[in-house]
Amino acid sequence: MKLDSKRRWWFVVTLLIGTFTMSISQSALSTAYPTFMHYFNLPASTISWLTTGFMLVMCVVMPLSPWLLNNVNFKLLYLTLITIFIAGTLIIIWAPTFQIVMLGRLMEGFSVGVLFPSYQSVILEITPIKNRGAVMGTVGLVMGSALAVGPIVSGVLLQLINWQAIFVFFTLLLLLVFILATQTIVNPLQQKKSQLDVLSVILSIGIIGVLYFINELPKKGATFSLVIILLGSIIMLAGFVYRQLHIKEPLLHLQILTILNFDIAVLLTAASYMSLITITVIMPLYYQQVIGLSPLWSGLALVPAAALLSWLNRKSGKLADRTGFKRVMLIGFILFIVGWSLLLINLTVNNLWVAIISSAIVEAGNAFVMMPATTLGANSLPNSQIPHGSSIIATIRQILGSTAIVIATVLLGQSNFHSVFIFFLILEVIALILALMIKDRQNT
Repeated sequence: MKLDSKRRWWFVVTLLIGTFTMSISQSALSTAYPTFMHYFNLPASTISWLTTGFMLVMCVVMPLSPWLLNNVNFKLLYLTLITIFIAGTLIIIWAPTFQIVMLGRLMEGFSVGVLFPSYQSVILEITPIKNRGAVMGTVGLVMGSALAVGPIVSGVLLQLINWQAIFVFFTLLLLLVFILATQTIVNPLQQKKSQLDVLSVILSIGIIGVLYFINELPKKGATFSLVIILLGSIIMLAGFVYRQLHIKEPLLHLQILTILNFDIAVLLTAASYMSLITITVIMPLYYQQVIGLSPLWSGLALVPAAALLSWLNRKSGKLADRTGFKRVMLIGFILFIVGWSLLLINLTVNNLWVAIISSAIVEAGNAFVMMPATTLGANSLPNSQIPHGSSIIATIRQILGSTAIVIATVLLGQSNFHSVFIFFLILEVIALILALMIKDRQNT
């Protein structure tokens, strides 16, 4: 279905409002962990499963999004995902036990896991190639804003009301989105019906095992049971990859990983996300443990960086449309290198303002890399393969983001912030070298 400019605008706005609300749900709960621990009388390791379980389900359903886009009317799909998220949120609000809270949280994770690659695929397909950088910059702005807003919203609601108010907030926003979506969301894609390969879905569950191993390794060490889970998961994923490459209608078209620029784009967007997620996790610890700030002020110290990230996302997208994606991403990786270098140098003086400016430079680097890399990858694919590309990028980005947090946690446990800053500095130097290999065919 063709969309005129007005309908396209409302279509995209509705998608982004829904995505913004769901993105807040990812970042908001960390502030509420102490409250959950007290309310349910459980340790932090158990409460952290509100995030870990959400992430596991999200990752395992991401590969389903291309099949769903091809076989389910997008309006029906979008409204269904919002309904599942609202239902999960209502379960959390009225849950008498933590186990019921987890059920609702897993339902939220399912909705987010399907929606994130799906809405990016749809936006990319309905946007002319020459405008994709700016539009995806807006997508990055929304996600960056949600990263900053989530902890603030939850902190205010916890201070004024209670933890259930956080989820009431999500519910009210998404009810408004649902009403808006009934009027603005259409099915803009040409669908190609296919049979769902159930065996591929089963084999893809290996992603859960890998992520479980990654998240539990710092807590338990390489126990025998964890190693068995990892080996079994790797075997399942190997079977998944083999099957995708050899059946007529695969769940994911992994062959696109051989396409020049797309393969590099996958790695670059992951490298960018690894730095971003690490900054958001370790800098509050740095501000509290090294600088001596309170938890409240350590959170507020992240706001300038997140605000800069949000503001630069659309600027970088427009610049990429004009000058090409390679130049923009090279700027981004130089910013990454400068930011991590300044953080490393600052360890000798531990100045608060230098730390805030350095972390802001790192997040500015993300604005020049993550969405431009995603757009570059999409531009290297035919439209029919964009859903598969978006799903691959989102899944790998999430897995490597989780790996980055584990690496940072292990390095912090074994030594200090010095090792963390050096590791991510080296990572972004390698990524800069990869970015130099891009064949930038501007606006093609």
